Amino acid sequence: MDKTGQILAICISEQKGTKKRQVEEAKLVADWGIEGDAHAGKWHRQVSLLPVEAIRAFQEKGAAVSFGDFGENLVVAGFDLKSLPVGTKFSIGEAVLVMTQIGKECHSHCAIYQTMGDCIMPREGVFTRVVKGGILRKGDRVIMQEPEKARPYSAAIVTLSDKGAAGERMDISGPVAQSALVEAGYEVKDMVLLPDDREALEKELIRLSDEEKVDLILTDGGTGFSVRDITPEATTAVCDRMANGIADALRNYSMNKTPRAMFSRAVSGIRGSTLIINLPGSPQAVNESLGFLLPNLEHGLEILRGDGGECARPFKQ
Repeated sequence: MDKTGQILAICISEQKGTKKRQVEEAKLVADWGIEGDAHAGKWHRQVSLLPVEAIRAFQEKGAAVSFGDFGENLVVAGFDLKSLPVGTKFSIGEAVLVMTQIGKECHSHCAIYQTMGDCIMPREGVFTRVVKGGILRKGDRVIMQEPEKARPYSAAIVTLSDKGAAGERMDISGPVAQSALVEAGYEVKDMVLLPDDREALEKELIRLSDEEKVDLILTDGGTGFSVRDITPEATTAVCDRMANGIADALRNYSMNKTPRAMFSRAVSGIRGSTLIINLPGSPQAVNESLGFLLPNLEHGLEILRGDGGECARPFKQ
């Protein structure tokens, strides 16, 4: 894999939803993005990159497109960006970018899609956060640094609560889960509060798995008998494979605390390389569940990430 590439174009726009224009140089601001670009801000998609090879292949299909038309900030040569792992770093002079997301769901099809029936940004583009600022110039060399395998496991928390999402009740369970994860060494990349809505939950689980590529998603709430408790159904719908040994182990553990654990319909499963686990909704139950779960979870995450060995051990007589 090539370790160096080049910036062929720098593109910015002062307003969201408008075509980006090319500039000869730009200023990268740490934890913000490109100065003067509408998509800069305190979030994980500060600077977007698109490989020139993908643009040229699209042009060969007959599309009259140029640099900036897909909403990308940097057009680069030399990298198959979508094949790189989240966490990859790019050094450009003094500036440093770290890749945070691959692709982006297209909610409203752009003008290019309307004309061509396709758009490359959702599958070929990647997004980065600015770790260190500096000046970018067209023609600058880009040096890729692959992420260390020992990076912390990343996690996201999705809380299901109609009242919480409506602002009628404070979310306590989510922060309890966050505290336990941080204490265990996880990097909590996102916390989401949703109503008990299956479609919304499925969409969020897909985004966190496919776009943000988190190692672990914990849901809390929505696993009981109420007609509004849809978390297990949504989780099952988005998973490629189920891993219900985890959910069963949590239920068995919780039965030592309360016989009401038998009413939990929680499931656990895998989407891509992301593990999704349903937790109960009460703060106490979340805390107890994670106290049991987190010390035993690392091996499974190692296997999913590709860092671990086989589960089997040599038989000793």
